[in-house]
Amino acid sequence: MAIQSFNDILVEVMRVWTSQLLSLRTLEHLYMLFVALFFSILLGVLIGVLTYKNRKLAAPVLNSLNVVETIPDVALLVLLLPIFGIGVGPTIVASILYSILPIARNTYTGLSNVPREYIEIADALGLTQREVLFKVRFPLSLPLIAGGIRIAVVFTMGVVTLGGLIAAGGLGAALQNGIQLYDMGTILVTGAWVGLIAVILDGIAGMIENIFKARYGKWS
Repeated sequence: MAIQSFNDILVEVMRVWTSQLLSLRTLEHLYMLFVALFFSILLGVLIGVLTYKNRKLAAPVLNSLNVVETIPDVALLVLLLPIFGIGVGPTIVASILYSILPIARNTYTGLSNVPREYIEIADALGLTQREVLFKVRFPLSLPLIAGGIRIAVVFTMGVVTLGGLIAAGGLGAALQNGIQLYDMGTILVTGAWVGLIAVILDGIAGMIENIFKARYGKWS
């Protein structure tokens, strides 16, 4: 009975994988995710550095990003449709907007809270403020920045999946097909695959964060 059940599950997985083109959908999904994540990291770190160097901007900028976080993700996708059209564009932009905050906030916090003794040693060595920022503060902030990126991975995964609602492709499209057809096999197999990818990516991000903690300390 157990062998028969396993065979049935395997047959159902193969049916869904083939009929829903999950190999192609996975590539589409990962493409959108990594493009969004790349720009989220770039903009998040840049905003974090700029707000650190201009402390008066920190509160309004981070609060503005926090407002974006309060907008439901489906609503944000709909708001972006008139500007970016339907499909991949608004999905990637919405993912970026949701993911900037944790990276920017952690970058700002990390740069601002480096232990004073490290800064005093750098000053004693004659380092300029720019050198202190990039050779002392930034490396010591990497564990916190990596933690922000780990959160951003989760946000991005969720928004990219919802992109299936607006014809962005990816695994969200397969889930949407399953819902429309009330095909529980498609819903369960695709949902499980999305969850597995999310767990794998979170695990990789966690490993990178732990590497930085081991190298630069756990003070952050």
